[in-house]
Amino acid sequence: MSDHRPTHLNRFYSLLDELERKLGGPRLLSQCSGSEDWPERGVYFFREEGENRGDHEDVQRIVRVGTHALKTRANTTLWKRLAGHKGLPDNGGGNHRASILRMFVGQALCERDGHDYPSWGEGTSAPLEVRQSELPLERLVSTRIGNMPLLWLAIDDEPGPDSLRGYIERNAIALLSNYGKHRIDPPSESWLGHYCHRERVRHSGLWNPSHVTETYDPAFLGDLEQLINRVG
Repeated sequence: MSDHRPTHLNRFYSLLDELERKLGGPRLLSQCSGSEDWPERGVYFFREEGENRGDHEDVQRIVRVGTHALKTRANTTLWKRLAGHKGLPDNGGGNHRASILRMFVGQALCERDGHDYPSWGEGTSAPLEVRQSELPLERLVSTRIGNMPLLWLAIDDEPGPDSLRGYIERNAIALLSNYGKHRIDPPSESWLGHYCHRERVRHSGLWNPSHVTETYDPAFLGDLEQLINRVG
């Protein structure tokens, strides 16, 4: 399968080009709000400024794939998950304890730029005074993630272990990941993720901690194509 990975990646990005065309282009997360016509459920794909495909320098590579509500009876919507990554509109902050993407980005900013936030990433909640002390870093994180171009794909299936959304998410991540594989479309030397403490982020080239060590099923590309054909 590994010999065919370049071909499968090219097909994957070609499908995303078609999705982008049907959506009318990507959106910056900072410019999105809950008042827009989001599907109830779906999969999302983030790109990042300065991160391009190795042999296709005019194409931004995908740096994170995600979905939501995979556990049975979970009720998180697509927008609610994206809003958690975006942060809070009132003060520009956010809650990195509710978004592993925010946590990773903030931690990498600390490592790269020398910020001192010893409470960052500690616990699943924090007292008000701790959250207030973290606000400057939360704002930096909101700016960074808010500038990420976003594509999304509606998949309105029920939450559960057999979710089609979960199937698309984990196979896309496994295909994109460079963890333990020949490096294709590697991150740039300046990619912020190089400073992340999580080895899986650094070695995969993705802001994803899960599925990066797994093997993908090429058949998922056919399912992805069918789903994108339904958009519009």
